[in-house]
Amino acid sequence: MDQSSPPSDDGDILVIEVDGKATPTATEAELNKRRGKRHKKPHACGCARHRGQAKRTCRGKKKRRKPGDKSKNGRSITLVVMYTLKPGDDGRLHGPINKRVWGSYAPRKVMLAWAREQATQRGFPPGTAKRIHIVVDGETCLYDGLSTFFPQATFALDIRHVEERLWKVARVLYGPEPAQVEHWVEDQRERLYTGRAVELVTGLKALQLTLSARAKRDAGKRDALSDLIGYLDKRLSMMAYKDLIEGDMVIASGIVEGAARYVVGERLDCSGMRWRPERAEALLHLRCIELNGDWERFFAWGYHRWLDHMQVGQRVLIRSNQAEPLPTGASIEATDCQGLEPSQRAKAA
Repeated sequence: MDQSSPPSDDGDILVIEVDGKATPTATEAELNKRRGKRHKKPHACGCARHRGQAKRTCRGKKKRRKPGDKSKNGRSITLVVMYTLKPGDDGRLHGPINKRVWGSYAPRKVMLAWAREQATQRGFPPGTAKRIHIVVDGETCLYDGLSTFFPQATFALDIRHVEERLWKVARVLYGPEPAQVEHWVEDQRERLYTGRAVELVTGLKALQLTLSARAKRDAGKRDALSDLIGYLDKRLSMMAYKDLIEGDMVIASGIVEGAARYVVGERLDCSGMRWRPERAEALLHLRCIELNGDWERFFAWGYHRWLDHMQVGQRVLIRSNQAEPLPTGASIEATDCQGLEPSQRAKAA
């Protein structure tokens, strides 16, 4: 991916979508248990029924998890999807063109620096007059990091995430009355799509003031409204949906959500799986390469590297039982961040 040449038929507008998904990882206790010696089977008959009973007896009483403990022990993968759009004769933006997906267990700032490098290779360097549009799911760390690398970019908060939160609050406010729930949500959605996000937040604050500050019956409603107001109030700059819709721009991160399901969920997040991130990283990269349509080129690249080593008498190791280390924050120093101001480069690091 680092050595691949940029596409020659790219569009005029670059769109970047970023999201994350956690995969189950093995703890040291689980790894030590797997690597240890197997206990002799205490049962003699060998049938499935008695084998299960004997296993539960030897294992002893299962340790119960405390509230908040997660059995998944998830480790987050950051996914970046990058593609371009091209204006058509009908006045609309068509695409996606040259879509690229990349993911890693590396720190998010490493993935954001990779996005900056790829954007530069595709003809969207820092300070470019071309438009760069970024869609995120509302995580403030993503917005802060991306706004550092792409200071001229426009941002959009995934409108589907906003609508999900509106439905959640509506059910708390008017749970027993489905018709009123739908009516309230439609009113708020109408404000969103017509560029009145500030009015929406002001209305939520006014609704919160009508609730009793002491009554227990209103405690859940107050908390739900407070959470929604705090979420929206910090992200109003990313909610100019009316202008984005009129410009036929992207306002939802459906492509990266689909990549998270296909690239990660269907292979790395299945029932009973436990991964070591260093090993899962290699499989993740292979899935991204295959999804990008670069598998044949990737195999040819690797095959010719093997031939070059063999021609000079070097041994070739195709498979290895040693996991490669994950990228770290120091990887940013090796990325192409030329053109950033010194203060921006220091903030990114």
